[in-house]
Amino acid sequence: MGVLRRRATFLTSAPTAATAAAAFSGDEPLDGRGRVWAEAGRGHSPRSDRVRHGPERACRETCSILGLDGTVDPLLRDWDLASWSGRALDDVAAERPDDVAAWLTDPGAAPHAGETLTVFLARVQQWMVGLPSGHTLAVCAPAVVRAAVVTVLGAPAVTFWRIDLGPMTLTDIRGGGDRWTVRATAVPLGRAP
Repeated sequence: MGVLRRRATFLTSAPTAATAAAAFSGDEPLDGRGRVWAEAGRGHSPRSDRVRHGPERACRETCSILGLDGTVDPLLRDWDLASWSGRALDDVAAERPDDVAAWLTDPGAAPHAGETLTVFLARVQQWMVGLPSGHTLAVCAPAVVRAAVVTVLGAPAVTFWRIDLGPMTLTDIRGGGDRWTVRATAVPLGRAP
């Protein structure tokens, strides 16, 4: 069986107030810095056959400012951290250190009452399996991109915590079926892979 020719380029959304505060996203809009970064990226998005984006405001606003006509894809939504959404990591860690420790070390833990890391990785893998032939540009939260990289590498779930991606960066994967490769990761927009 031949390998389907599929390519996904992930673009992490522009920053929000949560980005600056090291907080869990609460579906907030881009902040002033995020708008400036998105404006600077206008005209630099890679060409693609289709654009998909997460349902979060930051993803929609990033697409809008970049002039991308994308379609919402629910499988590209950010990691559901339920009761921690909108809160700073330091605050949660100060109140519930054992919960944060479990979350960081046990892929099956969900002390926030949202998705476990295992479930989140499976959702992102499901998105990849459903990719059509051609090139898809996916505008989404950094956690989604990190999950895709872990999936492509076939790495242990806890590897998720060792991948760092900034706002407005590109990660390119290629392949199909169970044969994928990471071609580039964390490339600032404007220096497309």
